[in-house]
Amino acid sequence: MSFWALVTDKSESGEVTSSVLEMDENSLPEGNVTVSIEWAGLNYKDGLCLTGGGGLVRNYPHVAGIDFAGSVIESSDDRYAEGDGVVLTGWRVGEARWGGYATKARVNADWLVPLPKGLSARDAMVIGTAGLTAQLAISRLEENGLKPDLGEVLVTGAGGGVGSIAVMLLANSGYDVVGLTGRTEMAEALKKLGAHTVLPRAELSEPSRRILESERWAGVIDSAGGPILGNILKQVKYGCGVASIGLAGGASWDGSVIPFILRGVSLYGIDSVMQPFSAREKAWNKLAVNFSKDLYATMVTEVGLEELSDAAQRILKGQIKGRVIVNPQAI
Repeated sequence: MSFWALVTDKSESGEVTSSVLEMDENSLPEGNVTVSIEWAGLNYKDGLCLTGGGGLVRNYPHVAGIDFAGSVIESSDDRYAEGDGVVLTGWRVGEARWGGYATKARVNADWLVPLPKGLSARDAMVIGTAGLTAQLAISRLEENGLKPDLGEVLVTGAGGGVGSIAVMLLANSGYDVVGLTGRTEMAEALKKLGAHTVLPRAELSEPSRRILESERWAGVIDSAGGPILGNILKQVKYGCGVASIGLAGGASWDGSVIPFILRGVSLYGIDSVMQPFSAREKAWNKLAVNFSKDLYATMVTEVGLEELSDAAQRILKGQIKGRVIVNPQAI
């Protein structure tokens, strides 16, 4: 049996290109569950994998796509049977292992999560790794004391996938949400998702020479890193925290331990790649209840495999609004 895939390859000169090819099923990697992929997602990591950036892909030819959803074709694992709906995110699928930019995948059952009731495969990929990361960040902050009555919660990179979903999830839970974005044209869309205020990125991008600033944020979900994170830490309220989920603005900043010592501020690292099954399942079940798919519909763009190379360039340039989902069946 054959299947279609967007195959990324690297020439001897180092040029990385991708083409839609018909593949023999025998070319699929080892695994105990074969999945018919109905939808996949486009994430920043996928942009890197499709362009050869970041050194994420070591072996070519390669099939990228770090998340996908579909139904089980065949399984030798008792947890999954033919026809079961499943979701996969992380576990370096799409990086070190073949991923979701194909009509079929073969994976380890340990990497899958049952598709939650109330979500279609398309819904799951609108949420995708971005939504899972947002939910993990919110849960970590709440486990450490964040509540709606404590004050404003800041979301940086609010126009992207993680940020926009975080804005909506927080607003749906009664939080007073402030979005920070470098794309001022996104302000109205973010307010429709529930942000009461949208700030321009420039307001927090210049390093502050002060050791501490006035307290403002009861919680933060930060995808920026860099100087923005350094400034935010100086503004977090006493005993509150920041969930760090990205480094779009850089991996380092000039700072000190003062916010941690004098205000008891906490910085939580959020990893969605290697999360254990129990944490994934809990987060997906929350998302199935709290994610408003109708409200988020205007933030979603659909593409086919042929359009992914262009979309990869745009996501690396910060030109993607919300979520891009991939229909691999649309050859």
